[in-house]
Amino acid sequence: MSTFGVGNNDGAVANQIALIIDGGSLVHILDSEHEEELFQLASLCSVVLCCRVAPLQKAGIVSLVKNRTSDMTLAIGDGANDVSMIQMADVGVGI
Repeated sequence: MSTFGVGNNDGAVANQIALIIDGGSLVHILDSEHEEELFQLASLCSVVLCCRVAPLQKAGIVSLVKNRTSDMTLAIGDGANDVSMIQMADVGVGI
């Protein structure tokens, strides 16, 4: 089994994919024609990690998921810069 592999019921190994994106990249993607492409790519990943993002970008990522799925969103934040993200989510938790 590879480092990033997960065993399935049939014994096959499926690769887990992570998407890591920074705030500078999100500036060019959110509110553009590439938003749908980001969503499709993120949907294929096991983990999506956004780092060094502005408060409104955090809310934008939550909105991206809410507007394209019927899934419930959860946002957990630990500071005042997380308020817009927490308010955008279906369930928001402030720590």
